[in-house]
Parts: sequence; structure tokens; C-alpha cells
Amino acid sequence: MSMDQSDLERLGRRVAATLHEHWKTFLAEGIILVILGAAAFMIPVFATRFVEAFVGWLFLISGIVGWYTTYQLRHAPGFLWAMVSAILGVVAGLILLLRPATGILSLTLVVIVFFIVEGGASIMYAFDHRRELSGRWGWMVTSGIVDLILAGIIFAGLPETADWAIGLLVGINMLFGGVAMIAMALQARDVDPNAATPAR
Repeated sequence: MSMDQSDLERLGRRVAATLHEHWKTFLAEGIILVILGAAAFMIPVFATRFVEAFVGWLFLISGIVGWYTTYQLRHAPGFLWAMVSAILGVVAGLILLLRPATGILSLTLVVIVFFIVEGGASIMYAFDHRRELSGRWGWMVTSGIVDLILAGIIFAGLPETADWAIGLLVGINMLFGGVAMIAMALQARDVDPNAATPAR
């Protein structure tokens, strides 16, 4: 069954209203990610176990926060991709916290996989938002592309990059993700749900 113009307009207004109503949740998640990203820059490279535990907690906390905010916005577009990203953060965090002796190289491989899946999920999430009028979807695409580039940089430099890159690159990932989420929240704040029209 195809949707006519009035159906698309009603759908656009419903999505815009949901995003407008929950813009503070998006903003809070973005601010938390920026704070965690800045903290990741301060990880000392020489403390391998500390790096593993700290990054594990970063992934776990960001995953839990992402799961909570995604669940709150479960009727918004991109729900599935955002939930995949959040669950992946929780799983990666638990692996690192429960197996701290696996070594920095194992951590690096986990981070590479995380960035690849996170990047793909962010890009798909962005395209869902583009179709549903959430605004500034390009920020999320950029965040996803940055994740994929970071994964490539880490992988290409193994094993040397494992010594210095983890804290820096995790921080960059969270900062870009946080800035993207803040930008989307501020856009959603200014949306007039009654004026929403379908994307061309």
C-alpha cells in the first residue's frame, strides 16, 4: 500500500513532534559523549590495564546511556541502528572489564570492530533521519565516516598504533558522536512539528 502526500505529511509531523518533544534527551546524550570523549584523551598510554579498564567503562557507560535514550525515543526513526550501536557499546565494555588480561592488542581489535559497526550504524541512522525530516543528518553521516576512517588508521598501523592510539581515537570517536548528537538536538528543538513537510 503506497502513501499519498497527506499520509507523508502526517508522518513527517508525527516524527518532527517526537524529535521536538525529546530534544533535551538528545542534547544530554551528546554532552555526556563529549565529556567522555574529552576524558579519553587523558588516558596514559603506558598503563595497559588501566587503558583497558578505563575504555571498558567508557564503552559500557556510553552504551547504557545510548540504550536508555534510544529506548526513550523508540518511536523515532533510526531506532534499530541506534539500539545496535548502544548494545555494541555495552558488549564491548563488558568484554574489556571481564577480561582485563587479554592485552592491548586484543583491545585494539575490539576497538576496530566497534568503530566499523558503529560507523555503519551511524550512517544508516543518519539516512533514516534524512528520510524522516529530522534535520542535520549530515552530521551523523560525518560521524560514521570518521569512525570508519579511525578503524582503518588503527588497523593499518598495527601493532605500533596499539601503544598510543586507543585513548586518542576513542576520544575522537566520542567527541564527534557527541557533537553530532548535540547538533541534531538543537535542530530538533527548533523544529515546528505543525510545519513539517516531507523531504524531497
